[in-house]
Amino acid sequence: MTSVVIRAVVLAAFLAASGTLAQRRGGFPQPPQPGERSSIPTETKPVPLPRVDPLELQREARELAELAQTVPLDVDKVNHGLLPKDTGEKLKRIEKLAKRLRGELTP
Repeated sequence: MTSVVIRAVVLAAFLAASGTLAQRRGGFPQPPQPGERSSIPTETKPVPLPRVDPLELQREARELAELAQTVPLDVDKVNHGLLPKDTGEKLKRIEKLAKRLRGELTP
């Protein structure tokens, strides 16, 4: 039991000495002095949004709404065994308009 206590004391002494040696060598980073500039950015600059044409956005939003209103009618026709010829193209156009509007309105 005595050898265990001696080992623990030696280990504790070694760890304490290595910590003070690391501090003396400059192993730990020092905080910047008051008034000194840090290399870490403290604030970010806002990203400017691209210029958008409000009339174009309104036109596309209106077209999107009109196309979306026709989809339930097309689905009803599908339920009766008829597939409108332009349904696939409408859905592609809806997807394209929605993606464009989302890209323009979200940063």
